[in-house]
Amino acid sequence: MTLATPDGGSRVAPSDEALDAALAAELDAIAASVRADLGASDRAHITGVIAAQRRLEVAARAVLLASRYPAAAVLGTGLLTVAKVLENMEIGHNVMHGQYDWMRDPEIHSTTWEWDAVSTADSWKYAHNYQHHTYTNVLGRDRDLGYSAFRVEPEQPWNPVYLLQPGYFFVMGAVFEWAIAVYDMELDAVRRGEKPAAQARAEVTKMLGKAARQATKDYVLFPALAGRRGARRALIANAVAGVARNLWVQTIVFCGHIPEGAETFTEEQYQGETRGGWYRRQLAGSCNLEGSRLFHLMTGHLSFQIEHHLFPDLPSSRYPEIAPQVRAVCERHGLAYNSGRLGRQYGSVLKQILRLSLPGGGPAPKLA
Repeated sequence: MTLATPDGGSRVAPSDEALDAALAAELDAIAASVRADLGASDRAHITGVIAAQRRLEVAARAVLLASRYPAAAVLGTGLLTVAKVLENMEIGHNVMHGQYDWMRDPEIHSTTWEWDAVSTADSWKYAHNYQHHTYTNVLGRDRDLGYSAFRVEPEQPWNPVYLLQPGYFFVMGAVFEWAIAVYDMELDAVRRGEKPAAQARAEVTKMLGKAARQATKDYVLFPALAGRRGARRALIANAVAGVARNLWVQTIVFCGHIPEGAETFTEEQYQGETRGGWYRRQLAGSCNLEGSRLFHLMTGHLSFQIEHHLFPDLPSSRYPEIAPQVRAVCERHGLAYNSGRLGRQYGSVLKQILRLSLPGGGPAPKLA
């Protein structure tokens, strides 16, 4: 366990059953108070964001019908990018986490929502909600840790292919939704005999069917509606909006999980973990981003990655109000609370990606 020190550094302390019990009680109480208060304002938030997102997308599509005019193409691209980001981050991600299941609304429910991404809801929920949130930052168990394409910890064996990771980091960002869709299906498990080939074929067929429908909508139907003179620009606008959304999602995801200071854990550390120990692992393995209310909305409130990992099924719009309480708990118990501006955290991510592309790559040992 890492404890914060007065000079801003950290020190390692043994597991403390009393600390775990106190931590579990205090954080459980925060969650219980929010759950007891869920109601009309939370319903209004998600229904309002859904309505705003749909209006934005309709407006973007309408403006892009006139994309033969450069100004319309630029404006439509911007509106469509915002609409896609909102749909993925504040709506799709959070609804599929079950944050609004308490409303008992069949249209806004984790079991029925399908988002505007090529990943099917079922495969994403298993890989993300179960695997990632259960085994957060446990090496060998958390599949989201580097997505098997990146070396993000010195403990990972080095391979010459990692020399290329500073370059393919950005390539993967541009096609992030496709990379995640393929990754979530665990096709490598078929080769190892851990997953039936028939199941993999069914999942691939379902994903390709969804991807084909989305590609037809974005790259055939709407460009065609823009007419012969506007079709090319409408096609480019849809592609740019998709890539921009992907890069933004990748940025927020990586900034929440692998900046310097985010810890990883071994299987041995995970075994026999108490509830308080689980909370400590979520705190140590997650990083927040600081910004305005609009910034937090556009991140799906994943800028409060610490609070999200502590309470993944609480409505994300509640994270700003409970973040000071969580920080106070950390300060009271001497636990680190990793938070910083986007530029700082993103720079830290890039530094990690570059440093760990080389053999070794671990930080220089600190003198006692």
